Amino acid sequence: MSIAPSVEKIGGTSISSTETVLANVLLGGRSGADLYNRIFVVSAYGGITDLLLDRKKKKPGDDMPSGLYACFTAEDSSVSWEEALTAVDAAMRAKNAEIFEGPERGIADSFVAGRIAGIRACIQDLDRLRGHGHFRLDEPLATLRELLAGFGEAHSAHNTTLLLRAKGVNACFVDLTGWDDQLWLDLDERIRIGLDDINFATTLPIVTGYARCKGGMVKQFDRGYTEMTFARLAVLTGAREAIIHKEFHLSSADPKLVGPDKARKIGQTNYEVADQLAGLGVEAIHPGAARGLRQAGISLRVRNTFDRYDDGTLISAHYHSDSPRIEIVTGLSDVTALEFFEHDMVGTKGYDAGILEVLTKHGAKIVSKASNANTITHYLAARPSVVRQVVADLEARFSNAEINAKRVSMVSIIGTDISQPGLELQAMQALQNAKVTVLAMQHQLRNVDVQFIVAQDQFDRTIQALHVALVESDTSDSTLASERPLARVA
Repeated sequence: MSIAPSVEKIGGTSISSTETVLANVLLGGRSGADLYNRIFVVSAYGGITDLLLDRKKKKPGDDMPSGLYACFTAEDSSVSWEEALTAVDAAMRAKNAEIFEGPERGIADSFVAGRIAGIRACIQDLDRLRGHGHFRLDEPLATLRELLAGFGEAHSAHNTTLLLRAKGVNACFVDLTGWDDQLWLDLDERIRIGLDDINFATTLPIVTGYARCKGGMVKQFDRGYTEMTFARLAVLTGAREAIIHKEFHLSSADPKLVGPDKARKIGQTNYEVADQLAGLGVEAIHPGAARGLRQAGISLRVRNTFDRYDDGTLISAHYHSDSPRIEIVTGLSDVTALEFFEHDMVGTKGYDAGILEVLTKHGAKIVSKASNANTITHYLAARPSVVRQVVADLEARFSNAEINAKRVSMVSIIGTDISQPGLELQAMQALQNAKVTVLAMQHQLRNVDVQFIVAQDQFDRTIQALHVALVESDTSDSTLASERPLARVA
């Protein structure tokens, strides 16, 4: 009887640390048959997707080139698309030179050259088309974005396969990007065809984190597409466990804020907590990916690539802590509190639906919501330009309402069971001692989180104070404390 494989995803920062990921994850002291019965999904090397698409966190004075897609679509007109494509080519070849010495480098460079040539030809054709006013390029541009995203994962997966083969491992490059094929498949079909006829007991598949499929992976999941590929692959293969290898432990707070000697590895939690973290932007797993794993009854393990002997944190569907405890203190430093006040709201239906319709129209992400008789407050993770559009639409639609938008921070204390008596009092006392003014607080009946709204300049202090009072003071389970310094929580 065959044993179900594990399905494992390697993040961009981890796959960039070639020697470490080989020693700690891909090989990990294994030999012979122990090397197999695993499937790896790899992200693009750190920074490559930014060069291909757009720079998400470009800072003033940053002279790194903008993303190729952003340059071509004139979202950044300071650099030509030809220059941006040259920058991609140079970065990929530099990575090849960093990790290869023998004939594998020539193979890796040829792979990059072939795809660069194909992308250049594609963009040149689109450039000619858009020179004619009769053509709308909305759909071709969306397709180009998908094509570029897939190139990053193809590069890292191809290189990883070459590295493993050079070390005597029977690795197989599984390219789900649909390069040069005419098949428009759904995601499951693409994965099934990609894995067809692979014997997991004797072959180690290295799979691209991007999979070309109907609807478009980037369009549907933005930068979370690698986790969707990973999750569907785990479900379709009936994986015994899904594992994500990251550059950090999933820990009780950002060690840069509370200190690496104070932050604790969570160790064990459930998918409900993972959902709360995703809502706050903490990179445990994309909520859509978590949903598929949970529904299939597959547990998720988050491991630190740089801590080979630690089992990491196990996320499962039914875990519930034996006693109430705070597992993580985290939050969003930049949230907009959109306050909608209308005296005539009380006893009248339609306001909630109308506000939601406007928020949906502008794609404003709702982090949380609170309401009373005549006030509805939505906490939004949205750009200021989007918030301005939302406010303008609401003012036009509800002429008697008072609408205010204020930028604040949200800090949450989260756990599978946080029902300990006096929790709010203990938290508020800690914040008072730290001279933090709480603007609002919300505690749901399910006892998985409490949210504190504070001024933006008090965000760090809030996390530090709550972590000291609610996590560091809890000595009921000393095994949760990591024995090694922890890397950051994003």
